[in-house]
Amino acid sequence: MAHVLTWLDVFTARPLTGNGLAVVHDADGVSDDAMLAFARETRLSETSFVQSATESAADYRNRIWMTQGELPFAGHPSLGTAVAVARARGERSVTYTQQTGAGLQPIEVEAGERVARASMLQEPASFGAEVEAETALRALGLDVREGAPDLAPQVVATGLPQLIVPVREAAALDRVAPDAAALRGVLEGPGCVCAYVAFLDPDRESASARSFFVEGAAVLEDPATGSAAGPLMAYANAHTGAARLRIDQGVAMGRPSLLLCEAGERVRVAGDAVVVFQATVDL
Repeated sequence: MAHVLTWLDVFTARPLTGNGLAVVHDADGVSDDAMLAFARETRLSETSFVQSATESAADYRNRIWMTQGELPFAGHPSLGTAVAVARARGERSVTYTQQTGAGLQPIEVEAGERVARASMLQEPASFGAEVEAETALRALGLDVREGAPDLAPQVVATGLPQLIVPVREAAALDRVAPDAAALRGVLEGPGCVCAYVAFLDPDRESASARSFFVEGAAVLEDPATGSAAGPLMAYANAHTGAARLRIDQGVAMGRPSLLLCEAGERVRVAGDAVVVFQATVDL
């Protein structure tokens, strides 16, 4: 069966930057095996499939797949899918409630001629265990002295557990060189998807970050990770009092991204998205 496919770049206003996302529409009849196979075909960090909601309060269900399997929640697929749905429905200013494995998330979309801005409330923050700084930093190829003083690595979730690893200075981000086996060991124990290495400047309400996850024997970098930006915002609010952050990510990859976050009972994460192309796919 032919399905409309929308390919977007998220957390950017310029095509071919930010984080790429493929959205397959009207995917009720697509099997899990086909979703996984198509996610592997795209080779993107995540691929979304829009299905009819099974919760009465939701407007649609968003099934999010990495190349290894399905995720209960992710950031840029949530925002990008909302933009793709709004474009498909011809809606310029709209609020949706999406259904994911993590719950229901409200998402606002303001769509211009080329660029759309999407904003979502992620799940309430939960704070997990702190991770020994030396263990986390060495897995990322950094010396323990490069960790941020008084800011320990910690597992934080706003829908998906992520390991927040603060560093002392922005230049440390350029020296990150993860070891796959060591990083896998650090992430698998607490059930984290990625290590989010970040330099926080709360006085300027800004941060720079890099995001790494393990696939097979390789470490891959993600150019924009909304499901980690939310936890970073919650972490910064709890430890430094920062109320908002502008997070730069993807710069080292040549895919600069901007993630806008605000603290609250539920962290808000926002960013721009732009459609790169539309097509159809038989699944």
